[in-house]
Amino acid sequence: MTEIHHRYATVRGHRLFYREAGPREAPALVLLHGFPTSSRMFRHLIPALADRFHLIAPDHLGFGRSDAPPADTFPYTFDALADLTEALLTHLGIARYAVYVQDYGAPLAWRLALRTPEAVTAVITQNGNAYEDGFVPGFWDPLWAYAADPGPRTEPAVRTALTLDAIHWQYLHGVARPELVDPDTWTTDHHEISRPGNDLVQLALFRDYATNRPLYPRLHTYFRESQVPLLAVWGANDEIFGPEGAHAFARDLPGAEIHLVPGGGHFLLESHLDTVAGYVRGFLTAAGTEG
Repeated sequence: MTEIHHRYATVRGHRLFYREAGPREAPALVLLHGFPTSSRMFRHLIPALADRFHLIAPDHLGFGRSDAPPADTFPYTFDALADLTEALLTHLGIARYAVYVQDYGAPLAWRLALRTPEAVTAVITQNGNAYEDGFVPGFWDPLWAYAADPGPRTEPAVRTALTLDAIHWQYLHGVARPELVDPDTWTTDHHEISRPGNDLVQLALFRDYATNRPLYPRLHTYFRESQVPLLAVWGANDEIFGPEGAHAFARDLPGAEIHLVPGGGHFLLESHLDTVAGYVRGFLTAAGTEG
């Protein structure tokens, strides 16, 4: 049985939870989760990769088992979460790593790559956006409206994303075989983001999400100049980040490996674990990140 270690580290005064597995001398793979979940989303992927890679999967501040200071005491922005992720990796002595991103994990990784491009050996993006092409308007228009003009007129529409029904939809929409998705996923996520005061944490990040779009031109320049090996493996039926977002990587990275997985949605690991794990192992081996 693969040993998965459940650890905490105090970074910049905040206690961060992370999962760790695999030989420490093996190439590092950092797994960055999305909204509204935690490193728990990687609970099955970690043992599938731990024989060859050193895996680190943190819970972002405000999520999962990491600290969740009130929104009026911590500036919940993607810059601030990237700062903590960077500090955690430094604390763990991880200077070079491949990164696997999903949803919110993507803008954190993009910031890390722009700060220290030599640290990132490869990118796996699983429904993690980097292009305007990926935004599905019906999902994103309410968030852009809220970010542009936060207040009682625009807030109710984005608050619906915190409900059990909305989280249930995130997990099941577009999934050809919904019976494969564990119901504990959406009930656990809803419980964790429903902790007192956490709604204000999530609203702060909703407002700040608009800061990711202005980074895209710099990010695309990084892709073109670095030609970092990149795998985009995407649930073909995702109605949050559409498949056009996966294809867009090829504009700046002609050698990108792109796979749209039929019958998959936003949380692809819940329904197509073996498919994703196979792509990841093959990609990292071909990219030369495997020792």
